[in-house]
Amino acid sequence: MPSASPPPPVALELRAFLDTAWPEFTGIWGGDRSFAARLDWQRILHRGGWVAPAWAPRHGGRGLSVAEQAACDGELAAVGAPLIAGVLGVANVGPAIALYGRPDQESSLSRILAGDEIWCQGFSEPDAGSDLASLRLRATPVDDGFVVTGQKVWTSHGLEATHCQLLARTGGPGHAGISCLLVPLDLPGVTRRPIRQIDGGAEFAEVHFDDVAVPASELLGPLHGGWKVAVTTLAYERTGVITRAARLEADVLDDIRAVTRRAAENGTSLDPVLRQEIVRRYIEARLLGLLGRRALAGAEGPPGPEHAVIKLAWGLVNQRVGETRLRAAGPAGVAGGDPDAEFQFLRSRSSTIAAGTTEVLRSLLAERTLGLPR
Repeated sequence: MPSASPPPPVALELRAFLDTAWPEFTGIWGGDRSFAARLDWQRILHRGGWVAPAWAPRHGGRGLSVAEQAACDGELAAVGAPLIAGVLGVANVGPAIALYGRPDQESSLSRILAGDEIWCQGFSEPDAGSDLASLRLRATPVDDGFVVTGQKVWTSHGLEATHCQLLARTGGPGHAGISCLLVPLDLPGVTRRPIRQIDGGAEFAEVHFDDVAVPASELLGPLHGGWKVAVTTLAYERTGVITRAARLEADVLDDIRAVTRRAAENGTSLDPVLRQEIVRRYIEARLLGLLGRRALAGAEGPPGPEHAVIKLAWGLVNQRVGETRLRAAGPAGVAGGDPDAEFQFLRSRSSTIAAGTTEVLRSLLAERTLGLPR
């Protein structure tokens, strides 16, 4: 639920922009949320300077605080706006380039905002998912750059992306032997294959690099210093769940209304056990929203431990919401009669994996925040 305090002026400015921009988008695309539609939406937002308002003005943003950014995200959620096509470039890769990139690399930032460059992250491998430091994809240093050989898997938006923030082993084992490369995906030797998901989509891809020549100018940060770049990228990714927490709170309320409305239309009443379960989901979502707003109250500077806490809680609650929604749908939920409930349930399975698995986040909070022994 939204905060009782009045929205900041920048949110009102965005609201006025959406009064024109949103009807323009829906007039063309209706309910279509394909990649092409989301790319067009990103370009409409870019026209008004609203793709990444939290970025520094020199990088094309408005320099908003985290609280102001969250208020703007609330305005977008209120009209039902989709995620932009280049969300990973804007939310994750762009901030890393702004922090570690050279001036020539920073030129990508304007193209990221405009949707001319769509970025993915080449982190996970078949044997290096949660244990990212064990990755084996090799970038062998040569006179004019690197020769990259290996495989990445579960690459979000890997089929549509034009560029990849790639973690590669340039030295010995462990964290100290990893570097970060900014790799155009049209280079010879790069092949991509879709990974079919249980919800029928193919948002992920496996990406193969077969002796791909990457120029030395594409090294982001110092040689063998890619682990620090990766940690920064993941921290910014987790920051985004603050606004997801607020969105989940509103979505749960919408789900409750939808379930009770269907029951009324059918002239039936909800099972008492299911009613209690729905109330529990609502309470959990409200608490998650309160946690997000508390984190926003004084949130300035780089992401901190509170973002990992919210990501952990968001993943667990989101899964339970999917389960409750499917139970509320009854037999129709598993027989094709309620595709929304089915899709939400299947999609929610990934929420305890994306942006850091639940197990890794618990270890991170235990060791680095609470100071518990390993």
